[in-house]
Amino acid sequence: MPRPDVRPVIRSGARGLPEAPRSLAPADHGMPLDTSADLVNAILASASRSLAGKPLQQASPRSRTPAARPARRGSGPVAAAYATVSTTAEVLHHPAARESLLTEVERRRAARFRHEASRLDFVAAHLLVRMCAARSLGVAADDIELAQYCDECEEHGHGRPYVPGRHDVQVSLSHTRGVVAAAAGPAAVGVDVELLGRRSVAPSVLEQVLTQRELRVSGRSRDPQGVFMRQWVRKEALVKVGRTSRATMREVDLSGLPPAPAGSGTSVQRSRFEGLHVLDLADKRRGALASVVSAVPVLLTGEVRPPVPLSGR
Repeated sequence: MPRPDVRPVIRSGARGLPEAPRSLAPADHGMPLDTSADLVNAILASASRSLAGKPLQQASPRSRTPAARPARRGSGPVAAAYATVSTTAEVLHHPAARESLLTEVERRRAARFRHEASRLDFVAAHLLVRMCAARSLGVAADDIELAQYCDECEEHGHGRPYVPGRHDVQVSLSHTRGVVAAAAGPAAVGVDVELLGRRSVAPSVLEQVLTQRELRVSGRSRDPQGVFMRQWVRKEALVKVGRTSRATMREVDLSGLPPAPAGSGTSVQRSRFEGLHVLDLADKRRGALASVVSAVPVLLTGEVRPPVPLSGR
């Protein structure tokens, strides 16, 4: 099979950090989010309203057309990436999230997991990324085929995901124990999700991931583990968007980005890094910490906030 004509990105290598009991508390930024079950429904059905009764950015009618462009009132169309963070159960309990949508390659990979919970996380993430791509393109999730390609070994079946034949959408997915995340948009996009609670990371690991400036910031913090995890998910998202790699993470300094806000609730925070849009999420209910990085603004599907036009950032 020929190599796909898609934007190259550096493979992230082994998935995620070692799992551990939850212990950290997320931040409160006063940005209410809807329940993920409603978000998934909104993605699949292009619903016009969220659980909280706030308008969602609506996808265009189902058709094989270029990516839908959500518009902000009083401005012209603006390209945006869609992202969703959900529990595995929330995705799999949706009647439209059918495992039959997976390709034969995906089903074989899912069957190789030793633990059923890990298999279900894999399945949910691969279904959720289809939903996000469908939302971005304005088509049904059934119309989305997902493939993966490894740039390192130049083989199909694993590595970065893409939608064959659709150069107007790029996708990314991530999964950890019981929580999944996915993103899709008309430009490069990367997403990573981890559990809020992790056991302490050894100093040698910190030094492999953080720059000297980031280490100083972490050392001054009351929650150095929280600082590390926030930078970890940001850098993992940057790996998936092709900005860095696991081997060069410590050369990318993110100490200038805002730290997680104080508090105990759900928070959504936006910033910029070298022209890329960065969206950080701390979701207390799902015990999840996620980051999305994209060349275009990121719309957390169901978030009570419109996307920000490129000219305004």
